[in-house]
Amino acid sequence: MISKTIHLLFILPCIFFPAACHKSDVNQPPVNQLSYGDSVFYVKNQATDYIVLPTETRTGKYYGFPEGIELDENTGAVTINKSETGLRYKISFVPNGSTDTISAMIIISGINYYDKIYNLSNNDTLALPVYNANAQSSIPGTNSNSIFDEGGGCNGEGIAVNINDARINLAQTIRNGTFGPTPANGSQKEVELRYRISDPSQKALNSLKVKIYYFNTAADMTPDLIQLLKDRQGTILRAAPRTFIVPEILATESVTQVTKAAKPRPPCIFIVGR
Repeated sequence: MISKTIHLLFILPCIFFPAACHKSDVNQPPVNQLSYGDSVFYVKNQATDYIVLPTETRTGKYYGFPEGIELDENTGAVTINKSETGLRYKISFVPNGSTDTISAMIIISGINYYDKIYNLSNNDTLALPVYNANAQSSIPGTNSNSIFDEGGGCNGEGIAVNINDARINLAQTIRNGTFGPTPANGSQKEVELRYRISDPSQKALNSLKVKIYYFNTAADMTPDLIQLLKDRQGTILRAAPRTFIVPEILATESVTQVTKAAKPRPPCIFIVGR
């Protein structure tokens, strides 16, 4: 009698929950996972596109955030060498016939700078690079094997980039006359920083465009630029705390509510004299 009862206990789940008794389901990939096999990808020295694919093939649509990632919406393929580097991206997937979303985070290796207001009168004079979207990560090979501002595209324009560690000396940038003998209020300059890092990229050439502004005071900044800073707070995923903007600037009535995330490139550095 006991053996019959045990036998029924094994049969009943298969009657009411038949999917639980099919061995073919055991090897199916979990539907709540999306993976690219790694979390950090490096640019490479190669003539062809460097493409990475999800580890599982699925039918549906892929979406990337923030802007800057070269993503095939049908296959999930990411073209690393055509994407903006130095950023953390969230890739989301929605299966056909479903509203469920699964996602994965990947980093495309490189450096970035904070979108931030730097006040020279407060001795806030150095723009520090952020490596691999993590403010706590050290850049490999600084002061030895890594090279920054290859070709002098920044220093040649007066932007004082340290070629050993990628720090930008903003006070020296002003002294170099980048914005004129007497810096013109509201002036701006965009440069390209070309660099090679001694990391798994094997010193493949990488680059980043940087935009630098000068204003006499933070109050001289135009509403559209303040809005840009505010919007961008949601685009740099876990790169740094959201303390880039002077609180009183955020409170101004001319700044509207954030309606969408702005493009994270190029990083915008705002120098104010006082």
